[in-house]
Amino acid sequence: MDDFSTRADFDRLAAPYQQTISGTQGRLVARKVLFDWSQTPLEWIPQQPFASHLINQINLILPAGELWFCRLFNQALPLITDAKLRDDVQQFVRQEGMHAQAHVGVIESYLKQHGVDTLRNTRIMEFLFDVVLADQPFGRKLPRMLQRRWLLFRLGIVASVEHMTCVLGRYALENKQWDAAGADPSLVDLIRWHGAEEIEHRSVAFDLYRHLGGRYASRFYLTAITFPLVFGLWMDGAAHLMQQDPQFAADKPRAWRPWFWRQWKQAQQAGLLPSVGWLLAKEMPFLNPWYDPLYEASTEDAMAYLMKSPAAAAGAAARQTVRAEDRSPFEGEALGAGPKGSVCG
Repeated sequence: MDDFSTRADFDRLAAPYQQTISGTQGRLVARKVLFDWSQTPLEWIPQQPFASHLINQINLILPAGELWFCRLFNQALPLITDAKLRDDVQQFVRQEGMHAQAHVGVIESYLKQHGVDTLRNTRIMEFLFDVVLADQPFGRKLPRMLQRRWLLFRLGIVASVEHMTCVLGRYALENKQWDAAGADPSLVDLIRWHGAEEIEHRSVAFDLYRHLGGRYASRFYLTAITFPLVFGLWMDGAAHLMQQDPQFAADKPRAWRPWFWRQWKQAQQAGLLPSVGWLLAKEMPFLNPWYDPLYEASTEDAMAYLMKSPAAAAGAAARQTVRAEDRSPFEGEALGAGPKGSVCG
C-alpha cells in the first residue's frame, strides 16, 4: 500500500480521479485495424439476403455521421474544463475516425466491387450531416448567440445516437446465430470490433453533453428526433440495396411494404436481427432521469472481444512492422490529428 506522509498528499494525488465527471473506465485506445474483403460474398450470411442487405446498409450510414461526430467534438474541445473528459473526447474522435475509415473501406473494396450502387444512400447521409446539421444549416450563418446552443443541440443528438450504437454493439457481441449460420468472418469481425469500441466509449458523448449544459428534459425531444430518423434512414437505405438484388426483383422492396416487415420477422426469428420492439425497448433507458451509460453494457466483454479481434490483431501487427522500420504514421497524433487532437477536418 502507498504510504502517504500526510492526508494532504493523498488528497492531492487522488483529486483528479475524485473530481472528474468522466464515466469512462480507463483510457480509451484508438486501434488500427485491417480487413480483407476479397473473399466476402455480397450475401455474407448464407441464404439470408434480407439480413445481409439490412446490415450492409449500416456501412453506408456511418461514415458521414462519424466524421460529423469528429467535427463537433473538435469544436467542443476548447469548452471542456475536465482533464479526463477532454482526453476521453480526443480518444473518442480517434476511434470514430478509424470507424469511418473502416466503413469507407467496406464501401469501396466490398460493396462497389460487387456492383452495388451506393451513391444514392451516401448522398442522403452527406446532405443530412453536411447541409442540414452543418455549422451553417442550409448555408445560413447563425447569430453568435445561437451558435453555442446549436452546438449543444447537435452534441445531444450524438449522445442519443451513441446510446443506440451501444445497444447495437452489445447485440453484436452477444449474437451467436451469425456464426452458426456460417456468416462471413470478416464482416462479423467488423461489426463486433466496431460494436465493442462503441461499448468502450459509451459514456463519452453523454458526459460531454451534460458537461456543457445538456438537461434531462431535452432527452425526450432528442430521442423523438434521432430514433425515427436513424431507423428510417436504415430501412429506406436497406430497401434500396435490396432493389438491386435480382432475388428480390419480383418483391419490389420498399420499407413501407408489409413484405419488408415479414422478411424482418423471419430474420429476427432466426436470430439474425433484433426485433423492432426490442430496439424500441432498449431506447427507453435514455429517458430515465438516472440514466448512466455505464450500466448499458460491459466494458469487460468489449475488451475481451477487442483482444481477440482478427482485424485489430492484424492492425497491431502492421503497427509493429512500421515501428520496426523506425517510422510510424500511427504514432503521435492519430489519423492525421492536428495539434489539439482534432481529427477528420
